[in-house]
Amino acid sequence: MTLPIVKRYLIAFEKYKLAGFATFIVALGASGATAMLMETPPIPPYKATGLMTSQSSPVIFSKTGEIIQQQGQQLSPEMLLPPSLVEPILKEFNVVPRDLKKKLTLKLEPGTPGTKDGPDSPMKLTVSYQDPSRERAVTFVNTLMKKMQEQSRVINTQQLNSLITVIQDRLKPVEAELRKAEKAVENYDKQEGATILSLENGSLPAAILGNEQQQKDMKLQLEALNAQLASLESQLGLNVDQAFVSQALAADPIIAQLRVQLYEIESQLAVLRKDYRDQHPVVAELIKRQQAAEQQLQERASEVLGGDGVAAPLVSVDKIRVDSSLDPTRQQLAQNLIMLKSQRESLQQQLEGSKKTGEDLKQNYATIPNKQMEKQRLEQQVAYKKALYDQMQARLVDAQAAEAETTSSLAIAKEAEAPDVETPKAMSMALILAMGGLGGVLGGAAIIFVLGMLSGKFYTWEEIQGAFKERDVPLLGVVPMVFLYSEDSGFPLLLKPHSAYLEFYEKIRSNLQRVGNKSPKIILITSVGNAEGKTLSAYNLAIAAARSGKRTLLIEADLRSPSEVESLGLALDPQSSIEPLQYYGDLYGCIRLVPDVSNLYVIPSPGPVLQPATLLESSELRRLLEEVRYRFDFVVLDSPALNGNNDVLTLEPYTDGMVIVARPIYTASGLLGEVTDKLMDTEDEDPKKYHPRLLGAIVNGADIPVEDFEEEPLKDQETILDQSHAQPILKSKTPTPLKQLPAKVP
Repeated sequence: MTLPIVKRYLIAFEKYKLAGFATFIVALGASGATAMLMETPPIPPYKATGLMTSQSSPVIFSKTGEIIQQQGQQLSPEMLLPPSLVEPILKEFNVVPRDLKKKLTLKLEPGTPGTKDGPDSPMKLTVSYQDPSRERAVTFVNTLMKKMQEQSRVINTQQLNSLITVIQDRLKPVEAELRKAEKAVENYDKQEGATILSLENGSLPAAILGNEQQQKDMKLQLEALNAQLASLESQLGLNVDQAFVSQALAADPIIAQLRVQLYEIESQLAVLRKDYRDQHPVVAELIKRQQAAEQQLQERASEVLGGDGVAAPLVSVDKIRVDSSLDPTRQQLAQNLIMLKSQRESLQQQLEGSKKTGEDLKQNYATIPNKQMEKQRLEQQVAYKKALYDQMQARLVDAQAAEAETTSSLAIAKEAEAPDVETPKAMSMALILAMGGLGGVLGGAAIIFVLGMLSGKFYTWEEIQGAFKERDVPLLGVVPMVFLYSEDSGFPLLLKPHSAYLEFYEKIRSNLQRVGNKSPKIILITSVGNAEGKTLSAYNLAIAAARSGKRTLLIEADLRSPSEVESLGLALDPQSSIEPLQYYGDLYGCIRLVPDVSNLYVIPSPGPVLQPATLLESSELRRLLEEVRYRFDFVVLDSPALNGNNDVLTLEPYTDGMVIVARPIYTASGLLGEVTDKLMDTEDEDPKKYHPRLLGAIVNGADIPVEDFEEEPLKDQETILDQSHAQPILKSKTPTPLKQLPAKVP
């Protein structure tokens, strides 16, 4: 059995063979032109090859020298061939820089470290150069390897000098930072060293304890002074301020004289007032003298108490005379009271000072840990900077020692050699043409296959079957190609009672009986496009049903095409196209009995009509379909294709469902998938909404071999089995002269 992909390719070959043949001709012509234009290959140049390997200095004492040598073994070929090295060589050998890239080859193989199983392998650098002259190629490679070896030494020296320069440049700021850190430790030690040392030797805690004891002693002394002050105030009857005023006034001699004068005047006034009035001149004079003395007494008291009379307020004369009347004993007590007050104030100031000193000592004691930590931090910074400085000093000394050990990291392991070359032979023209022909055959085959894939059609019935299966569409049957064997057959109908093709349609009819819960009685036959065999399937399915004993009715519902009932031996009614509604309204007049097939009836189409939608939606046609449901066992409607109009969707609600017919080469894959997806998609938000019912599908025109011995074979034609891949050309809807094979299947 031929594979579907092979059948598809054979069909595409028949359709696009001219494109494949054109591809073959183009490929063959291109190969011929290439063979004619090809020249005899020139003699290849000599290829000189030398080998360089990595090497280490025989004596290395410094660590920097060892690192430089290891880095030198990891150099790339580009670093070993700078323009300053390449240009002199190019001038010496007269080589163009553009040709150097083509002729020179550098292959670098990195070294591998040693393992337990074997020693390490050094880096290898293979240098190859092509030149027509063997001696010139060898000399060029040897010269280049020597230059590369010297360049490796120069690179190592430059790296070492750069390292020394970098260390020296960084050493100066590092040394400055170290000195700065040491200076910071020194300054901090000067400021806080004594405090930290006092804590370390115990003098600061002793000072804090001594200060606290001193404060206790001062408080005891203050309590004693307060007791003495209270005793003296009780003896004098004066407080400290009053005692100070009285003692000051009593000690002033002027106030004492003024008091004596006032006493004398008052004595004289007391004697004179016994005999005279105040208006008496003598008494009036004494009163004036008394007033002047009192005024002087007030002024003098103000001077004594208020600092030369600047701020002291004026008090009464009697008050002044009372305050200044202290005897010597009370003056001594007032003086002692004033002295004790001064001592108390002095002792209080000392106590405040001692408290402040104690607070300072305690604060210093509390901040000493932070100061110690700050000192440790500064000392640690000095240690870090000193370690970095020492490390850089050691690295500088090591790098300076490596100057005497720096050598090249590459050594010439093998001098350049240029082996003999073989003269190439030109490719024969026959081989080129054969290769071009083979490429043309393959290219043409690929072009045909691609064009077949891009056509958008099903080429085999297996592809159609797979498409229906993928969309869960029931496949009712696969019908082979029906061949005509008589010249008087206008339509490939199975009118012979024992035709082998009837078995395929009988299978379709029986499969329809098992679709759904109730076997359909009225079915509608349609297709997604034209020329897919829907009319042929409708006719032959109706014939098969009638042959099985079913009272069958065939209705030509394609009102856009002419009727095909002449193929059944019936004549058309010329009045049907004039009044189509009246035609369908007369049930007994429109139904015709087929003479050659028993139990088969047909309602011919009045078409083509101008407005088929009006007729399809008419009540006459609806009543006709309702009536035939009860009069016939099986009704088949031949309807238009789905791609051009909505006639099928208009008729489908009056039937039990539709059947889609597909045919290889004619059915478009995209259109079939779109239609079946819409019909099979029953999910809808509104369950009351009507959905067209798809009962199944029929594959028409399959290349299935059929042995029909009832028919006589055509003249000069092979059997059907040998022509299983042939495509029958059937009759179209348009009336044409009948031949052995009609133009296409409607």
